[in-house]
Amino acid sequence: MQYFATEAETIFYQQPRTFTKLDSPDILSYALGATLYMPASMPNIIEMVQSQKYQDLKSIVIDLEDAVGDAELTSCEEKIIEDISALYTLYVHNEILLEDLPLLFIRVRSLEQFRLLTSVLGKQQEVLTGYVFPKFTARQGAAYFEILEQTIEQHQLTLYGMPILESRDILYKESRMEALFAIRDVLRQYRKRVLNVRIGATDFCGIYGIRRRVDSTIYDIAVIRDCIADIVNILGREEDDFVISGPVWEYFSNERVLKPTLRATPFSEKGALYARKALLDDYLDGLMKEVILDRQNGILGKTIIHPSHIRIVHALYVVSYEEYVDATSIIDNEGQKGVLKSHYANKMNEMKPHMRWAQKVLRQAHIYGVYNESADFASLLLNASVGGSTDDEAQQQDEHYSRL
Repeated sequence: MQYFATEAETIFYQQPRTFTKLDSPDILSYALGATLYMPASMPNIIEMVQSQKYQDLKSIVIDLEDAVGDAELTSCEEKIIEDISALYTLYVHNEILLEDLPLLFIRVRSLEQFRLLTSVLGKQQEVLTGYVFPKFTARQGAAYFEILEQTIEQHQLTLYGMPILESRDILYKESRMEALFAIRDVLRQYRKRVLNVRIGATDFCGIYGIRRRVDSTIYDIAVIRDCIADIVNILGREEDDFVISGPVWEYFSNERVLKPTLRATPFSEKGALYARKALLDDYLDGLMKEVILDRQNGILGKTIIHPSHIRIVHALYVVSYEEYVDATSIIDNEGQKGVLKSHYANKMNEMKPHMRWAQKVLRQAHIYGVYNESADFASLLLNASVGGSTDDEAQQQDEHYSRL
């Protein structure tokens, strides 16, 4: 797999690198990107994977928990076993290759269900990258990882677990620190199996009967922002370096109340105001703002529920040329100087405090690439949206949308 494999080389200073589920976990943890959740009841999941219907989609979670009703649980369990068996058959017959397999996970509902699936699927789990563990607590989480370890050892597999933090003891202030430190201890014990820590903000919001609007972000909800800050504080520390993924963006259409937050300048400079208008029409500026705030707060990766979100997230994960030059100058300095003026002479690069930031930027660049100096996220979004538009057509569209 490779992000933006078919994009014009003019967009990238450094092309994204290829990866598979067998790459090292420090690479895979950055590679999840926009992870599409889909209910296990959805038809044609395997056909979608085999045909690579969504070229930008590299990680999928098949959901047996909240996305599946109690009445359909048994049929969905049977279906997911059939689906994974069918995918494994395609895999062993080389009808789908390892390099074409997305990072595929199953979100289970309970320990009992997890035991059932791992037992029935056995060696067929080779096509999976891992499992997602909901409502993760220290006690129940240790049991999940113990089963995962037994499964890996029994069938000689490469599998990972991704806990979702979404329970009351994490959200409530009086129990939060104790719960997070206990979870940290469990995750440390099974560190090599932890690919990513996910935040279940929808469940958190539900506890208080809150829901963010399409034109706001999760960081505008104070009680959730406060909880996210503590999760990053405890689990994002240098000694553990868990990759923490951002909460789901749940909108793909709604009514706008607040002013759009997506500036016109990046698009007007490229003669593509109509592309900006399309993003605003689909209410995706809120998603873009939230992804930017995720990154600013030490969070990488995003749960999504609609294919229209995929490219938006990934375009914002490509490293800018300026970030890349700053990061490489810090890494290459090797202790020769304590501080340097940046290449663009617009900031100070301080070697020791900025070292971990630089290391993370270069990991991100490995997976998502680096923009050319004259390119940015608008370049990729425009490339996807305009297709074969001529320069004259683009200019006419811009003239129309600039008057809106």
